[in-house]
Amino acid sequence: MGNPIPKTVFALRAHLSQISHPETRAFAEEAISCFEGRQFRAAIVLSWIGAVSVLQQCVASNKLVEFNAEALRRNPKWKSAKSSDDLGLMKEDEFLDVLQAISVIGKNVKQELKKALTLRNGCGHPNSLKVAEHKVASHIEDLILNVFATHV
Repeated sequence: MGNPIPKTVFALRAHLSQISHPETRAFAEEAISCFEGRQFRAAIVLSWIGAVSVLQQCVASNKLVEFNAEALRRNPKWKSAKSSDDLGLMKEDEFLDVLQAISVIGKNVKQELKKALTLRNGCGHPNSLKVAEHKVASHIEDLILNVFATHV
């Protein structure tokens, strides 16, 4: 059996045409390049960071008032966000819960994104976790289909 990475890279790059925003597309392309170079942990971390940035920009541009109201309802100490940078002050797990509550993402997408966050957390720190091409390709594909291509 040959190396599956070139075929998988081709399939992942085919999804890039669904991403209309040039900077977002470039970010996803960079994550795919990390995958192609077998830098699997980097590909996971980079693709996750890009996806969170896309979601933060989406909220800042379209749902900031709703987001702040829901965040304050959940946590009375929340200081209203005024920009996407302010949204980064919330833990990513909680951020996903608020996004579902205000209908930016659905329940099933949130569940998949929480799995992606767990994987990102495992890959973002030195530890014994091992990941290989199929897991990484699936992670990137999920983020492209459910975040990069739909929330820009």
